[in-house]
Amino acid sequence: MLWPLITLLATVAATLAIGWIVDQALQRISVSHPGAPVWALLRRCRIPLQLAVVSALLLAANPLKRILHLKNDDGAHHLVLLFLLASLGWLTVRVVAAVLEALLSRYETVTDDPARVQRVRTQISMLRRVVSAVIVVVTVAVMLLTFSAMRTIGASLLASAGIIGIVAGIAAQSTLGNFFAGLQIAFGDTVRIGDTVVVEGQQGTVEEITLSYLVVRLWDYRRLVVPVSYFVSKPFENWTRRDPGLLASVFLHLDHTTPVDELRAALRTLLERHPLWDGAEWALNVTDTTPSTIVVRATMTARTPDDAAQLRFDVREQLIAHLRDEHPHALPRLRTTEA
Repeated sequence: MLWPLITLLATVAATLAIGWIVDQALQRISVSHPGAPVWALLRRCRIPLQLAVVSALLLAANPLKRILHLKNDDGAHHLVLLFLLASLGWLTVRVVAAVLEALLSRYETVTDDPARVQRVRTQISMLRRVVSAVIVVVTVAVMLLTFSAMRTIGASLLASAGIIGIVAGIAAQSTLGNFFAGLQIAFGDTVRIGDTVVVEGQQGTVEEITLSYLVVRLWDYRRLVVPVSYFVSKPFENWTRRDPGLLASVFLHLDHTTPVDELRAALRTLLERHPLWDGAEWALNVTDTTPSTIVVRATMTARTPDDAAQLRFDVREQLIAHLRDEHPHALPRLRTTEA
């Protein structure tokens, strides 16, 4: 009884020692290679690594049979084997995630184009989800194959694989459509994480892309969840696909006596002092007229959709304030005449 207990304690001690040694080695390598973030990210794999090591050692030493006085240790042996397979699957998922995240971090340091960074971030996010899903499916399949009952019915399942595949394809048509739509979005560069889009009249920023749905954060912090198949089957607006800059516009309904040239000069002065104007384009034009007012449109460019929205608000407010203080007669008035 004493020797199996010593074996079990030695197994736990060896597991902790191996985890500590690997962690210290990765830490030293990450310090000596600061430009390679993968080593620091691999330190997250310590727990699944230790679980896999302790499972493998328990399978090799098999101290549980003698500690628990088991005549037939097939059940305990099988349970440890399942634990080992699950730990290896978890470890593989962690390693893949660390490598992909390191690739993204490395790419962010060598490029200054935000659009390319967003595209690569979206692709790596989708790739990580796909690879993780495949690893989970393979791990579960291998675990199920360790059961003798599953191996027994394997032949009959393979014989009916054609019929099952057809039925499953029809039943999961929507799911498969979303899956392939997610891959098309990720590698077709139609929409990326961080893009400003307009979906069903709702403007927001793409916050998350999965294999089945896409999350859009609206201006009031609500989340709009949209199936990814929507973005490959229906039209939508992407304001930042090529260039995050936008042309903001402000419409004012003013009196016919409005001094347009002076208002145009006031807009130029306002934009030159405003930190959100990118200095590229601006204009002020009379775009329409009605029997009682004229429609004046002020346009200006900004670097991002958020800057464009705030610039639009500020320009509208300050132009109205300028007219109210300097030319109050330019504001719309309702004229009446005596009969």
